[in-house]
Amino acid sequence: MRADRVQPSRFELKYLINESTAGRVRDFVRCYLSLDEFGVGKPGDAYPVHSLYLDSDNLEIYWRTVNGDKNRFKLRLRYYSAQPDSPVFFEIKRRMKDMIVKERGAVKQQAVPLLLAGHFPAPEHMMSKQPGALVAVEKFCRLMTELAATPRSHIRYQREAYVSDNDEVRVTLDRDVYSEPHLEPRISTEMKKPVRAFAGQVVLEIKFTNRFPNWLRELVRMANVMQRGAAKYVTGITRIGHRRLGAHAEVLEEESLLSTYKPGDDLPAFVRDDRSDTR
Repeated sequence: MRADRVQPSRFELKYLINESTAGRVRDFVRCYLSLDEFGVGKPGDAYPVHSLYLDSDNLEIYWRTVNGDKNRFKLRLRYYSAQPDSPVFFEIKRRMKDMIVKERGAVKQQAVPLLLAGHFPAPEHMMSKQPGALVAVEKFCRLMTELAATPRSHIRYQREAYVSDNDEVRVTLDRDVYSEPHLEPRISTEMKKPVRAFAGQVVLEIKFTNRFPNWLRELVRMANVMQRGAAKYVTGITRIGHRRLGAHAEVLEEESLLSTYKPGDDLPAFVRDDRSDTR
């Protein structure tokens, strides 16, 4: 099972940078942090990250973020592979003023459709025997039921990550962020006709649990960047069109995919396309 190095509570700063700046950030960060073990040996020192986001028919979670609600949350499934023995993390990601609080539990892949259908989690569904993991998934399922939230969007990107030995600081560089409607209660690593967010840009995220280290201040100064929002779920929904993912979205999924794809758009290698005239 993939080791869980999540920071349960942290501060999180986001920036959009170009590749030239990303190269300088990488060189600077490597003086202080180690490459995430899951990027070792991978092309570009990066590994794929998949998220399946849930929301209500009226996209309440989406609109809370768009409106800048101070205390808001997201419901998502985070996974890194579709292999049957790979865990799926049921995550509640809350923003409480300036703090990010994350609760999650690793679930067996075969249990995902059952839980997304509204069944309550049981110990046999869990990858971990830790009581806290089961409690987190129970809380996720309660929120899902209260909101009548269902799968809406699959997001995929490549993450280059650096972490301190004590896990108090993480710096990540996210590239090739793609999003598409996903309305079925299952996970997948494949995409059909995704839209691209942050094209030509790299999402830099700085995450820390205590005080902001002085060397991170120097990093921001060196990169000459301005903090800004870069929510992947919200940006993906905006590109897709929020009306296509609200009530009755299931009848519009294929239409949405076709209408947001334009001939000439670059498609990532993981996209399957059986139509020779759409590249």
